[in-house]
Amino acid sequence: MSMNMFTGNNQICGWNFECPKIEEEILSSDIIILTITRCFAILYIYFQFQNLRQLGSKYMLGIAGLFTIFSSFVFSTVVIHFLDKELTGLNEALPFFLLLIDLSKASALAKFALSSNCQDEVRENIARGMAILGPTFTLDALVECLVIGVGTMSGVRQLEIMCCFGCMSVLANYFVFMTFFPACVSLVLELSRESREGRPIWQLGHFARVLEEEEDNKPNPVTQRVKVIMSLGLVLVHAHSRWIAEPASEDSTLEIPKSASGLDESMPRRIDPEVPLWQFYLSRMGSMDIEQVITLGLALFLAIKYIFFEQTETESTLSLKNPMSSSLGHTKNTDCCRNNIETTRLQSNCPVGDEFTSKENTDEVIKPIESFVPHSINRTSKPNFMLGDFTPPSSSSSGTPEELDTELLLDPRPIEECLSILKNTEKGPKSLTDAEIILLVNAKYIPAYKLENMMETPERGVFIRRQLLAPKLPEPTALHLLPFRDYDYSLVVGSCCENVIGYVPVPVGVAGPLCLNGKEFQVPMATTEGCLVASTNRGCRAISLGGGARSCVLADGMTRGPVVRLPTACDAAEVKAWLESSDGFQIMKEMFDSTSRFARLQKLQIALAGRNLYIRFQSKTGDAMGMNMLSKGTEKALSRLHEEFPAMQILAVSGNYCTDKKSAAINWIEGRGKSVVCEAVIPAKVVREILKTSTYSLIEVNINKNLVGSAMAGCLGGYNAHAANIVTAVYIACGQDPAQNVGSSNCITLMESTGSCNEDLYISCTMPSIEVGTVGGGTNLQPQQSCLQMLGVQGASKETPGENACQLAEIICGTVMAGELSLMAALAAGHLVKSHMTHNRSKQNLQDLPGSCTKKAA
Repeated sequence: MSMNMFTGNNQICGWNFECPKIEEEILSSDIIILTITRCFAILYIYFQFQNLRQLGSKYMLGIAGLFTIFSSFVFSTVVIHFLDKELTGLNEALPFFLLLIDLSKASALAKFALSSNCQDEVRENIARGMAILGPTFTLDALVECLVIGVGTMSGVRQLEIMCCFGCMSVLANYFVFMTFFPACVSLVLELSRESREGRPIWQLGHFARVLEEEEDNKPNPVTQRVKVIMSLGLVLVHAHSRWIAEPASEDSTLEIPKSASGLDESMPRRIDPEVPLWQFYLSRMGSMDIEQVITLGLALFLAIKYIFFEQTETESTLSLKNPMSSSLGHTKNTDCCRNNIETTRLQSNCPVGDEFTSKENTDEVIKPIESFVPHSINRTSKPNFMLGDFTPPSSSSSGTPEELDTELLLDPRPIEECLSILKNTEKGPKSLTDAEIILLVNAKYIPAYKLENMMETPERGVFIRRQLLAPKLPEPTALHLLPFRDYDYSLVVGSCCENVIGYVPVPVGVAGPLCLNGKEFQVPMATTEGCLVASTNRGCRAISLGGGARSCVLADGMTRGPVVRLPTACDAAEVKAWLESSDGFQIMKEMFDSTSRFARLQKLQIALAGRNLYIRFQSKTGDAMGMNMLSKGTEKALSRLHEEFPAMQILAVSGNYCTDKKSAAINWIEGRGKSVVCEAVIPAKVVREILKTSTYSLIEVNINKNLVGSAMAGCLGGYNAHAANIVTAVYIACGQDPAQNVGSSNCITLMESTGSCNEDLYISCTMPSIEVGTVGGGTNLQPQQSCLQMLGVQGASKETPGENACQLAEIICGTVMAGELSLMAALAAGHLVKSHMTHNRSKQNLQDLPGSCTKKAA
């Protein structure tokens, strides 16, 4: 069939023009080669479409196909009109042109576009895709044009036309791809978004790692160099043939007019058409040769196979039978979206595991399952991009019904079916939607507090709990700014927190260097109080300029004080006497020490109130803070005591005689945890230039504020300016129990004049009850471990058990002293209000007072 029907040329041989035929001898080998070539071209196109089908996206297939058809139409029209003649000879060469079609270019860029969940990401990802793929496609197009262009220098007219046609097709495809196609993809995806809230409706779980693996998409540099070298060589060949050899060929072209007279006999003549045009082409199609029958038969066979026999296989990969677990197997430890199987709702009679069937066959989009966060999280990996409507919200999202309205509109399956899926070891909760999990929670089949343990990942359990909680709040969007994503909840569950709904990021500043015992420490402080870190930093500088501070651990022993009851006060006195005896103490110590390889009972302190007996156990606990260790040892020792005195009744393992998290004189006097003292001498010059005050003024303020003022207020252990500020900030940063700042902040700050002229300042801080540890509890969390690593005390000491915890207590005491020094100087110089207004409140209506916190903190 002539290509004139596509070009608009009104000269059609055999219908309205009589075209004399030139008899040519056609060899059977030529027919066989041409037929094989056609078959290869059809198979090549088939396998390209099959690869696109395996991607699981009708959008990918449609976009790539439309692009190829459009670009082919463009270059065919341009070339034929450019040559302005009937290219009948090109009909036999069409299979070769099919081999030039490359759908992989279109699909590669479409992957980038479809790996987005909003229109803004579509534009960004298309731009990134063009930046990565554009140079490679440009070089490929150049090489193809140069290679095909060699045929235009063959001297064979038909081959020259075919090669010219091929070069034009490559160039047209390239320019359409670089200009029109990106805009076309963006427009198609914009029009395919849901009308409600503009959510995209495409779902391509296979592309969750497209941008993560963009480095793998980059071409091999060696291959690129070879292409460049080959391109330069072909350019030289073309230049030599067209510019150097051109004069030699001009003479031969002069002979063409001599034979022009012989062409008149072979020129086509107009005739009147005998049949309509459509009937003419139909008769042409009816008289096909054997090679045409073979080619057409192969094309029909592959088309039928592609449409009817591969559809089911492809769609079955999107069902619940195959949850695309293979993607998890290839995923490195990255932060991915959760395995949220939000699909088009199954028909009521469709069992789990069958193919997905939408309520409306043409309107719904199959949603493949997406990979979720692995149990082990690698913080250095690249982020993955979430796909589709039903992925969990981002870290700033709340998981409220407003954000999940699309999901909640889907009707969950019956409770009995959901329960059977939940109990199925092969399917489990990953095969249930969030709405179905919420249904089971409300029906009491899943305890709300066990969501993290029962879901496939703890993060999904947190996400579902937020959905359960949001409707019960006065403001449904209250959780909107509370993040919950990208957190390793496996370290939290069963250790740090229950009923988790997210985490609160707290700013962490650094004060230092703190020169302590000949070492320098950069101290992390987590706080929201402006000027605290800057003020402490100024104190650290003053201490460093004075030669540094020295510290010493006075005592190390955590306490637990149970209360027991005897029948009479005399019986209680008898038990007290037995415990204070060496034999009684030794028996209790053996039982207590047997519960831990670190716990070593140091002493028992007993107090009697009527027939109640209060026993204060004190023990070393290694590098742990030790409350759980003390409780376990105390319980074992009390069981042994009960054997000695069967009439004794154990009222509570903690009788507030410890005392924990309450201001108590016993902690101030006897100490609890680590008892530390720290001291430093600040030269008079440093006092004047850094602290902006005098030694005399500092001593005066310290006596009248920290000593007399605290005594007048009846403070218990509060003979300081703001020790609790520094203790709490360091505790939060380093994973300590913030509530224990009550006892840990017990501190007395003393200042004296010293030196040859009594102008230097001597300062000391004594803290008898610092309760800290470097293992267990919040110290297991990764951010807190980072802060402990800053201080060089993370984990247990390998050389001397308890050394890291004691070092942390000394650092805290030294940092408290730095904070005390700076704040007292600000009070003595009258800078306190100005500094806090500058760093902690608004500056409006504030008079220009001298001094500021920034000037003090170098």
